[in-house]
Amino acid sequence: MAFKYGLDMPLGVTVMGWVHGAIFTAYVVACLVVFSPLRWRFGVLVLALVASVPPLATVWFERWANRRGLLTESDSDEPTFWGRVRQIN
Repeated sequence: MAFKYGLDMPLGVTVMGWVHGAIFTAYVVACLVVFSPLRWRFGVLVLALVASVPPLATVWFERWANRRGLLTESDSDEPTFWGRVRQIN
């Protein structure tokens, strides 16, 4: 919006909007990809996805998850989320 109204460059909104959308989508996909190998509970995944909406809430989520050791892969023999789903069938 600063480009459009402050600098009178409406193309800036198009470009920055596309970049913002790409980064947002990458964050959501990254959360969906890592939640099973990191053995997150479903609630942690939901919290990570909710944190993608308010500005800078992802920074808070990352600090919170890091303090609780949720960002390191454990050496557990327990099946991952998708491994448990496959066992149900």
